[in-house]
Amino acid sequence: MHEWITGRNPVYETLKANRRQFYRLWVAQGAKPQGRLTEIMQLARAQNIPIEYVKRSNLDGIDPHHQGLALDASGYPYGDLEAIIARAQESQEAVFVLLLDQIQDPQNLGTLIRSAEAFGVHGVIVPTARAASVTPAVVNASSGATELLLIAQHNIAQAMDRLKEVGGWMVGLEDSQEAQPPEKLNLKGGIGLVIGSEAQGLRRLVRDKCDLLMRLPMQGQIDSLNASVAGSIALYLARLARMS
Repeated sequence: MHEWITGRNPVYETLKANRRQFYRLWVAQGAKPQGRLTEIMQLARAQNIPIEYVKRSNLDGIDPHHQGLALDASGYPYGDLEAIIARAQESQEAVFVLLLDQIQDPQNLGTLIRSAEAFGVHGVIVPTARAASVTPAVVNASSGATELLLIAQHNIAQAMDRLKEVGGWMVGLEDSQEAQPPEKLNLKGGIGLVIGSEAQGLRRLVRDKCDLLMRLPMQGQIDSLNASVAGSIALYLARLARMS
């Protein structure tokens, strides 16, 4: 399967990670080879990827926000749950995993993946169905962080059970009376942070498997945050706790 990756940072990170097969790099005619574009072209030449100069209209047909280039690549190379666990063990750290229970919006998925990479998670688990997958739009929204992380498609409930076996506490994020504020939770050890869908939140089975429920206190007039913002804040709080 081929797909087009666009945007200078997503293309750069994809080439740098070198986890996919690459077929050709399209560059807009007249684009000045400077800055990040120079680095991209150097990586492409080092990997013997054909560079073709094309009309901007060709790139517009792929993505109106192409930033002057597009990379023809194979589909996203998903990892697996055991590889994520192994990464934590190899780093001699308590497991730190983000589990996304049916996130639907590609922008939200990309933002959460970008935050997960920034805050040091060992991997991300997404469902095998009824959820956004790692498409070029998600790669773009993550600014290429998808290429730096292990992302596995797995049954969420089963993944939670496996992570518990290796010392992870499952922390579900939701706005409810049962959920506790972050300052009342111990987030220092192994953590699986579970975030539900934008519309429905955590599914019943997934919620029941959570050891703890966390809510983010609100002081303004807006009484909730979207999944990607709330999840990013929760990841940051977990990272702070792990560093203390």
